[in-house]
Amino acid sequence: MTTLEKNKSDEKFSQYAHPEVIVDTQWVADHINDSNVRIIESNEDILLYDTGHIPNAAHIDWRKDLQDDLVRDYITPEKFAEVCSKNGITPETKCVFYGDKSNWWACYAFWVFQLFGHKNTVMMDGGRDKWLAEERETSREKPSFQKTSYPTPAKRRDDEIRAFFDDTLAHSQAEKPLVDVRSPGEFSGERTHMPEYPQEGVLRGGHVPGAKHCPWARAANDDKTFKTAEELKAIYEGELGLSPKDDVIAYCRIGERSSHTWFVLTYLLGFGKVRNYDGSWTEWGNRVGAPIEKDV
Repeated sequence: MTTLEKNKSDEKFSQYAHPEVIVDTQWVADHINDSNVRIIESNEDILLYDTGHIPNAAHIDWRKDLQDDLVRDYITPEKFAEVCSKNGITPETKCVFYGDKSNWWACYAFWVFQLFGHKNTVMMDGGRDKWLAEERETSREKPSFQKTSYPTPAKRRDDEIRAFFDDTLAHSQAEKPLVDVRSPGEFSGERTHMPEYPQEGVLRGGHVPGAKHCPWARAANDDKTFKTAEELKAIYEGELGLSPKDDVIAYCRIGERSSHTWFVLTYLLGFGKVRNYDGSWTEWGNRVGAPIEKDV
């Protein structure tokens, strides 16, 4: 990264509502061996990490590490403490998240860490793709971390940043802001998944009544970095008519794409109350009696 690129990055970050939660690739390169920093890669493709990752980066598997393997839910506070402990994380550790596809899944892991109250978390702008595009160093070596004793969180913040079916239904009935971040075909009801994925797992297509449509990837540039605050405001406040004072619920298919939008609205634009409906369309589209709207 040149000095000019670094200056542009710093200027862009300074315009965000919470610039403290985002860093560039150069910052990460400078802190690879910092004992107070844990770099965490989380991808949709869980095999990518083994093909090469940022040196000294831990791997958080969104399915194995963060999901309960019997109940459709996240792990318990006790299990979260175990995940952190085995990766050498303490409550004071700065966790730096990055991953594939414009940090789509990294935002998901970031959101789960927020569910358990780990506040010292940041996102690497541009994610895995930008790191590789800049031809920075990678490693296939899986690092070994000294185990810590991460305290069990007192609770999960389900009531603060997470929405459930009943919350979303009440939001729809009250005509409060709902943002569907899926692809156009999914929103219209033409498809039940993104075009390049198998069309399975849900019985009905369409969207939650009253939801506004804005695909999550509109918040990202071609180089996988986040758009500027001005560009994001033009999308979410200008086009969708949202306000930072709104009570917003975002959803997608299983809550991962909407976690990206949750991050953008909460940290880059400073919205005060945004919740991620992680049950999303695989719950809503299969739920008996759930109302839907279609555009086809």
